[in-house]
Amino acid sequence: MRRSGPKVHPARAILIALLILIGSGTSAPRAGAQMKAAAGDRQVFIVHPSITGMTADGVIARMTEHNRLREARLRQYAGPRTYQIRSEKGKVLAEARVLLQYQAPSHKEFKTISETGSGLIRNRVFKPLMESEVATAAGRNRHDSSISPDNYNFELLGEEDIDGHHCFAVQASPKRNDKYLFRAKIWIHATDYAVVRIAGQPAQNPSMWIKRVDFVRRYQKVGDFWLPLRDESVSQVRMFGKNTLTIDYDRYEIGQAAGAGR
Repeated sequence: MRRSGPKVHPARAILIALLILIGSGTSAPRAGAQMKAAAGDRQVFIVHPSITGMTADGVIARMTEHNRLREARLRQYAGPRTYQIRSEKGKVLAEARVLLQYQAPSHKEFKTISETGSGLIRNRVFKPLMESEVATAAGRNRHDSSISPDNYNFELLGEEDIDGHHCFAVQASPKRNDKYLFRAKIWIHATDYAVVRIAGQPAQNPSMWIKRVDFVRRYQKVGDFWLPLRDESVSQVRMFGKNTLTIDYDRYEIGQAAGAGR
């Protein structure tokens, strides 16, 4: 006799994981993670002992202040994004290309440019991800996932060169088993005090259907600001195998406050 049981589409499992991991998308990241290497990433890490006398808490404090000053100057930006989910064999299951428009301090709006592939995935993964980001920007999501001493213990691992930038490497360990937090390695620019990359796993397994989630968020410098470049999440889903969700950010157009200081 055929057994009945809960039916979980792999796209839904990915959504459960990604909704807690994708941050607000501004220059001040609110969530992130660690992964030894993203798929296809061949970046070589060069470790330097820290000679600046900085502590982990000191680096985080400077990052927080620099992010605050950058956000105060960032009045608006717009840019296209590409959302894509691939199967373990590399088949593209769904893709959506959208245009994001942001207006400080709290308005985000998405416009769809094109869509292909599974409508189920697009409606149950891409759409909720965008809706969650809009809600976070507007302050409707009340969960505190900020990279701060309130949520994490930090350890300064040293200094590393990554993505062409000299960075402080900081390990972040969550202070509580919270699905909105993560275990992460964070690379923070040694002079801009901006996050260059975050890579890791959620502090709490987001679903019994997910064996493991690894994800990476990379940032790029656009003018005076640091904005997302690429998100990649690899989810090991029970009975369905590995699924990979990527979000690529492209061609930002930025407006900033006239005369605002850093």
